[in-house]
Amino acid sequence: MRHLIAVLISTSALIVAPVAYAGGDAAKGKTVALEKGCAGCHGVDGNSPAPATPEAPVWPRIAGQGEQYLAKQLRAFRGNNMEKGGRVDPTMAGFASSLTDDQIDDLSAYFASQKAKTSESKNEEIKLGLQIFRGGDKTRGVPSCMGCHGPTGAGNPASGYPRLAGQWAAYTEAQLLNFKSEVRVNDQNKMMQDIASKMTRAEIKAVSNVIQGLHD
Repeated sequence: MRHLIAVLISTSALIVAPVAYAGGDAAKGKTVALEKGCAGCHGVDGNSPAPATPEAPVWPRIAGQGEQYLAKQLRAFRGNNMEKGGRVDPTMAGFASSLTDDQIDDLSAYFASQKAKTSESKNEEIKLGLQIFRGGDKTRGVPSCMGCHGPTGAGNPASGYPRLAGQWAAYTEAQLLNFKSEVRVNDQNKMMQDIASKMTRAEIKAVSNVIQGLHD
């Protein structure tokens, strides 16, 4: 009887245990990136160029981003359905729709293996941005950014929190505004939607500026 119970317990553990992310092949991912023309927007190594003007499209830096996070975003773009947790973007939807699961994993492994670059923050927005990034605003229920993303913005891949350090301010600002307006809804447990909804536009702009200058 004891043996049977032990078997049942161990079997149950196997059933409920989360499936670990297997990961992709970075070498294959580099080939896919070249074939699919990822460099046109994100740069050969995932360090996208700065937008030419404030009005120009800004492509995110994806070098050094968590592999599992990148794979999640590519699958969300491939879904292209906000109601089902996807991300709606005509350019990325068209690109991601042509990718297989293996190609997504390989691409994610490649860009995750690249070294991320950083840029400087604008001095006039440092004070407010650092205040939010480091301490948030407890009176309004706004937590510090570094509580999840780390003091240097390196992120926490194991927990699904992405790298922020060095990301273009315009891109981070756009994503926070998308979370605030619920245009983007593929965050964990609506965490970023809730946080962004409590932030002012000035705070979003300022913290995005600080993030651009972070490095680890």
